[in-house]
Amino acid sequence: MELRQLEYLGAVAEEASFTRAAARVHVSQSGISAQVRQLERHLGAQLIDRSGRTATLTPAGASALEHARAALASAAAVRRAVDAVTGLVRGRLVVGMVRGCTVAPLFAALASFHRAHPGVELALVEDDSDQLLDRVRAGAVDLALVGTPDVPPAGLHALTLLAEPVVAAVPLGHPLTRPARATLADLAAHPLVCLPRGTGIRTVFDRACSAAGIEPTIALQASSPDAVADLAARGLGVAVLSESMTAGRADRLRPVPLTDLTDLAALALAWSSSEDPAVAALLAHCRDAFGRPSDARLPATR
Repeated sequence: MELRQLEYLGAVAEEASFTRAAARVHVSQSGISAQVRQLERHLGAQLIDRSGRTATLTPAGASALEHARAALASAAAVRRAVDAVTGLVRGRLVVGMVRGCTVAPLFAALASFHRAHPGVELALVEDDSDQLLDRVRAGAVDLALVGTPDVPPAGLHALTLLAEPVVAAVPLGHPLTRPARATLADLAAHPLVCLPRGTGIRTVFDRACSAAGIEPTIALQASSPDAVADLAARGLGVAVLSESMTAGRADRLRPVPLTDLTDLAALALAWSSSEDPAVAALLAHCRDAFGRPSDARLPATR
């Protein structure tokens, strides 16, 4: 049994596809398939059900995956312990980024880190915030840029980059622009355009609606804030976005504050441990790129 076989098992389980898993770990599909089959032969059990359109874990595979992740985490800890003593920054870092979010300072941080530490392989993955946080907790992602209502997310460390109100965004002349403030109950009278479940903004909105006993009508969903804003500007519903996502659209959209939604939506970097010298070094580059203090843990006031 080899560590790479355990890594491949985890990749197939998370991607539900041998093809996507192969692309993620930079090997051929036949190579990853052969390694997983070799692991199955070694353990004497089928770990992946290949009979459907997607690759899914068998009961034996689900049991094995939990221990495979623990083994990979332990192996990484051994490397971190040695590197901490020797002062080396090396290895491979997997960085996660929430879908539909293009943040130039993160790219600048990755570029400056790569120049300073060319021996570290960087991988970038996209997913919903909830999925990324689960992958950070499982050790499959080292550092993730996520939208979250909770800072820090449960069981993780976090550096808040931005925290701001969730607003309604409506076309010019929409009834909600008079008197330019609204409540969650007001929104319930209109079809809404939202980001998907699992995103920080959607979680803040859903929690507030649930607490108020309101069941909004979600007419349309899109993973890109630009798409949500464009759909609302075309009159297809009221958009639910963060305040900054409405900037630069004054000719088409008007942000409407929600008086009874007081929780902030945060954009944050999340990680499980900074004992890995490579993670610590990348965090330093991120702090420089985003211009945030090293002890930033609470939501910003803006």
